[in-house]
Amino acid sequence: MSIDHFVVDEDEVVRGILDWVRVESPTYNKNAVNRMMDLAEHTMECIGAEIYRKKGVDGYGDVLKARIGSNSYSSQPGILILGHLDTIHLEGTINSDLKVRREGDKLFGPGVSDMKGGMYLACHVVEQLLKDGNMFDGPISFMFIPDEEVGSPSTRGLIEEEARNHKYVLVPEPAKPRKFISGRHAFLRYKIHVYGKPAHAGIAVGVGHSAISVMSRTISDIESFSKVKDEITYRVGNVSGGNFVNVVPTECHAEVLCVAPTEEAMKEIVKNMMSIAREDVNIIVEVEPGPVRPLFQPSTQSMPLINEAIKIASELGLELGHGQFGGGSDGNFTGAMGIPTLDGLGVEGDGHHTKQEHLLVSSLVPRAKLFAGIIKFLSSKVK
Repeated sequence: MSIDHFVVDEDEVVRGILDWVRVESPTYNKNAVNRMMDLAEHTMECIGAEIYRKKGVDGYGDVLKARIGSNSYSSQPGILILGHLDTIHLEGTINSDLKVRREGDKLFGPGVSDMKGGMYLACHVVEQLLKDGNMFDGPISFMFIPDEEVGSPSTRGLIEEEARNHKYVLVPEPAKPRKFISGRHAFLRYKIHVYGKPAHAGIAVGVGHSAISVMSRTISDIESFSKVKDEITYRVGNVSGGNFVNVVPTECHAEVLCVAPTEEAMKEIVKNMMSIAREDVNIIVEVEPGPVRPLFQPSTQSMPLINEAIKIASELGLELGHGQFGGGSDGNFTGAMGIPTLDGLGVEGDGHHTKQEHLLVSSLVPRAKLFAGIIKFLSSKVK
């Protein structure tokens, strides 16, 4: 489908993305996330979308939904554009370790590529298509998620419910070099709790049993399960324990993120993680399963969408294939449901989840045209 006449103002897109990036929105600060939702809501209202906002639960921010091309939010199924506005960066990051700035082709900032850049670009594309006189044959919905970076614990059910009412799902997560994302590895989260016995730490021989000491050995055991060449990984990313250095610590807690590229690997992870639980008179080790992102693999339902996207990309001079990758997204849920889902449609960049996060400005126009072409094609398929 030709989109030769689709015009994108690169400078305008950069300004819009920077407006979003300057509103810091770490997942665990619901007020900060809701300020970001306010800005996204204003953006969608300016496009003319019908707005639905659901108050956050369990300490997380609100969920924002917006619909274009229909007078009724519950009318015919269409295209769902799905993404998150929370980030892993704490408030104050823009004033210290990750200042919002442009250095040549690189645009830096918290969430600039993961994934405010992609979600803003999707909004801009739909707005420009409407300005160009494109009347979509079916409705287009946006869903902005507040807790993706911690596994979407409060929103998975809402995502799956919304996806069931749509024919296609597009996810503007950061783009992979030369690839569409047609599948994602499964993600399994766990919390480990270790409980010991107290004592004065300054006594050479005592009754104490250190929870921190046991946790350190447990972490080593957990991470040794990894098979990096097979992309099966176990990583501990957050540990806390103890109060005073002169007290043998009685509690220690850790969070584990496990990644599985196959169903067999998922079963192995569950078996391995549950095997570390123990209880005796001195030490208790508890394993608490957390949110799971299901395995999302390329399916027969998705292949027509994937093939057409590859064709549209080729017409734009972008030679893209497709594949399954790690780095979970909310596309895991919709893809696992069998709904045709195309992920990795956002901006190109690097440094995700680090203080070097950036997007490539040169990717904005071609990625916008690609997204526009996919939207126009799918719109003709949702009649």
